[in-house]
Amino acid sequence: MEIKELICIGCPLGCSLKVEMENGQVKSVSGNTCPRGDAYARKEVVNPTRIVTSTVKVTNGDRPYISVKTKTDIPKSKIFECMKEINNAVVEAPVSIGDVIIEDVANTGVSVIATRNAFAN
Repeated sequence: MEIKELICIGCPLGCSLKVEMENGQVKSVSGNTCPRGDAYARKEVVNPTRIVTSTVKVTNGDRPYISVKTKTDIPKSKIFECMKEINNAVVEAPVSIGDVIIEDVANTGVSVIATRNAFAN
């Protein structure tokens, strides 16, 4: 039996979780005070994901960069590939919050969207 210990990020409580695994399967989760902790632990030990936030260069705009994020979480193993695409992206103003900056980033099926407006010069 393998035991993994995690700190839950599902809510502000930050519960100390203990996950018991056998043959790559979750057998039990303990330490959580809400159902989100159980769901987080099961996902984190089998298929960890993250939302990625960064910035993208803007041309012809009132600011040189805008903040962006993945619309939903992506596999943790794809973060560096995602960041490579984000770092190479350049967008022309105007840009509105929610605009898709990159579709299907790193072949994840997830879009990178703007989280800040950029107005044209």
